[in-house]
Amino acid sequence: MRLLSLAPVVLCGLVLTAPAGTARAAPTPAPRALPPAQLADMLARAAPNADRKVLQLAARAMTCALRRPELGIDPGRLSVIDYSRPSTEQRMWVFDLTRQKLLFEEWVAHGRNSGGNQTERFSNRDGSFMSSLGAFTAKETYMGGNGYSLRLEGLEPGFNDKARDRAIVIHGAPYVNPTIARLQGRLGRSLGCPAVRLTVARPLIDSLRDGALVFAYYPDKAWLERSQLLGPDCGGSAG
Repeated sequence: MRLLSLAPVVLCGLVLTAPAGTARAAPTPAPRALPPAQLADMLARAAPNADRKVLQLAARAMTCALRRPELGIDPGRLSVIDYSRPSTEQRMWVFDLTRQKLLFEEWVAHGRNSGGNQTERFSNRDGSFMSSLGAFTAKETYMGGNGYSLRLEGLEPGFNDKARDRAIVIHGAPYVNPTIARLQGRLGRSLGCPAVRLTVARPLIDSLRDGALVFAYYPDKAWLERSQLLGPDCGGSAG
């Protein structure tokens, strides 16, 4: 059987039609806000394969974001991406916090200039073809060059706040293929988008659209020290 080569990367956010998407069902009642330690415990129970320290940081960022209503975060939904893991491993988790359950545990691609199998470099610059770190709000869906896609709005000044201008979106891609990745040593890579498998793209996107927090982690010293959502004062927010 002839092995397929990794598919070429395509422009992440190329729009072909106007924003679209089926209407969301009526929202479930918001869960009671948990302290970061309790939220992290809940995430760890739901996703035992995830790194607990990464989940603790995601819980801190989520708790901080919910103290800032202008960010528009839905308290019932959270996704965590651990870019410290190689692309050949599942490193994206989607949580339903209302039901305290894990919805997806998935492979996710990184930008082609961010590294090979291991993600090593990140950028907020347009044209860098690198992934961005930090927390994002999942916004609206649209049909683009990569099919059904989800816009991300970066919440971290200097690290990912140019994500919308860069068309950094979640979309499905044929190069996110774990079988081929095991044979060739890595997933295919995007132009900076967190691309997922085509077979899960639509339900995964629909689980996040319109307000979920997406938390992309890497042990980057500058980001860990300067992130407003991870700081002790929550970026100076009240409450």
